[in-house]
Amino acid sequence: MAIRAKASSALQFLLDNSLLLVIGATAGLVWANLDSVSYAMATRHLGFVVNDVGMVFFFALMTKEVYEAMLPGGPLASWREAAVPVFAAVGGMVVPAGLFAGSAAALGQPDLIRGWAIPCATDIAFAYLAARLIFRRGHPAIPFLLLLAIADDAMGLAILAIGYPTRALAPGLLGVGLAVAIGFAWMLRRMGVGNFWWYVLGPGTISWIALHEGGLHPALALVPIVPAMPHARSTLKKLGSDAEVSLATMQGFEEWWKVPVQVVLLLFGIVNAGVPLASVGTVTGLVLVSLVVGKPVGIVVTTALAEWCGFRRPEGLDYRSVLTLGVAAGIGFTVALFFATAAFPAGDLLNEAKMGALLSVVAFPMALMVGKAVRRANL
Repeated sequence: MAIRAKASSALQFLLDNSLLLVIGATAGLVWANLDSVSYAMATRHLGFVVNDVGMVFFFALMTKEVYEAMLPGGPLASWREAAVPVFAAVGGMVVPAGLFAGSAAALGQPDLIRGWAIPCATDIAFAYLAARLIFRRGHPAIPFLLLLAIADDAMGLAILAIGYPTRALAPGLLGVGLAVAIGFAWMLRRMGVGNFWWYVLGPGTISWIALHEGGLHPALALVPIVPAMPHARSTLKKLGSDAEVSLATMQGFEEWWKVPVQVVLLLFGIVNAGVPLASVGTVTGLVLVSLVVGKPVGIVVTTALAEWCGFRRPEGLDYRSVLTLGVAAGIGFTVALFFATAAFPAGDLLNEAKMGALLSVVAFPMALMVGKAVRRANL
């Protein structure tokens, strides 16, 4: 019984801290370098299931946390506060991209400038894990980082669609499909529908198809749908009835998906971390430095600029915390791998870029160290 209790406690610790992602990434890296053939065969089809379908629910849970932070009384309740992480996301893209392009030009290798978008990326899963380990639950830094990362990746995917198109962008189909999905979701809310599966299988499916066929990554399919789910604080009137009902659809969604999403993160790490360790070159250094240095600089500077322009930092979020989450946002990892594949054709440059994206996980222990120093300074 004692062994079972310890095993259960250890598993709960792994789940609570999203450490299955780290285990999966390590396993994928080791597997790909020991037997690249079997790794490629195993992950060829799994990649679509995990990246395009499974990660939909991870992004949805992150959206829920951001949404709750924007409710009255939350750290991002005011639009003047919610706008700051969006501005920070822009700075966290512009500075790394400029650093990459400028460094490539200074080195006399203009052919490398094509990879400027790679350090724009932030790996939400790893960044969120770092924030969870550094900041206490309820700290404004966590929703700030999540909103920043979601805005970052949404803008990054738009950049990919326009700058590195793999298919023709269909803005008409995209706009109409999303409008129908969002309208459908809010109609369900008005009707007092409390089962989250209606929102996932109905509007969520329409949103996924619209993004996929419109030329953007479908992993963000539930991001515009989650805010329509009734929240525990909401009271809705059932259609044709005057009785008010309190619904917790959003909370039910989180409760159902929080463990399956951890399994998705395990598979996400396995599928995306398989990069050859021998691939190190100029592009590796450009990607790594642009992410690890450019991200925190861009985020801190833009946050200060936004505040100077009249916007407002969330209460309880000082600049040492902004620096900490800026360092955490420097983890490009899997999203940067995705950007690299779009920027460079198969070959040495692509492998070098992938290695830089992979090595950006050094920002993870860096963020933990900065966070520890911040906590000591606040004592």
